[in-house]
Amino acid sequence: MSTLVVGRGLLGRAVLAVLGSRGDDVQTVDVPWGAHRASLDALQRAVDRAAATGPWRLVWTAGSGVIATGEADLRAEAAIFEGFLGRLSVPPDAMFLASSAGGTYAGSADAPPFTEQSSVGPASPYGRTKLAMEAAATGLARDGTRVLIGRIANLYGPGQNLAKPQGLVSQLCLSHMTRQPVTIYAAMDSLRDYVFVSDAAWTAVSGLDRISSAAPGAVVVKIVASGVSRSVGSVIGESTRAFRRRPNLVIRRAADQVMDLRLRSVTWPDLDRQVDHLPFGVGLRRTSDDIGRQMRAGTLRHPTVRRRA
Repeated sequence: MSTLVVGRGLLGRAVLAVLGSRGDDVQTVDVPWGAHRASLDALQRAVDRAAATGPWRLVWTAGSGVIATGEADLRAEAAIFEGFLGRLSVPPDAMFLASSAGGTYAGSADAPPFTEQSSVGPASPYGRTKLAMEAAATGLARDGTRVLIGRIANLYGPGQNLAKPQGLVSQLCLSHMTRQPVTIYAAMDSLRDYVFVSDAAWTAVSGLDRISSAAPGAVVVKIVASGVSRSVGSVIGESTRAFRRRPNLVIRRAADQVMDLRLRSVTWPDLDRQVDHLPFGVGLRRTSDDIGRQMRAGTLRHPTVRRRA
């Protein structure tokens, strides 16, 4: 069975690595995201290729939006996804959609730690967009598609796009390399779950395998997280120990930042027990090493770093 992976960002590349290591039939697609119609056409051609030999699976990890992204850009991103699903001539046998735990639970009325049974409560346009995409994906279940929605914690690791305002771990590593300040919008004692990208990718692929054997039309929501919550202050402390230098911080507390975003998955917990989660300090070092390699090669995308000609 062919698997089409849409989105080759941080998570998408890691998912491709997991699938490729198993020898799966994997396909990808280049999408001109800035052009709505051209994006839909490219995606439809990719689906035609994936479905040419029979049943196919879909992994959607695409998404350039972050918490700070404007509402108009988020709407355009969601419109491509919804338009893509609406044009599917051959629905996938199974699908994994990468969503956001922080985006969906930030305004929940329930007490943390948040589980798949907690009420959702988006506190930003980003969170509302993620829930809208979840609803669109769930609609495929009417045609028999098995749908797995992965609400992913704070993802980090080598290869994160540093041109976007995201990723505390990556930004701290970059600050160590460039001596540029890091702007912190959350309180030092706010709690987050940081999951290393390869661990998240393994869970996503294992979950896709499991949902593929479920009854047609099944819909499952799973939190993809490390299960360990860390304060922003402890992450900064870990980077200080690793690099033997305290980062240059600019504190700009944002009013909409949630203090407690602890997570605990109660869906398929046996999958989480099978993941040998990378220790945070090791993941931090691997992220830093990757940024260093990019800087030496002149390929790092960041407005404060000059690229080689």
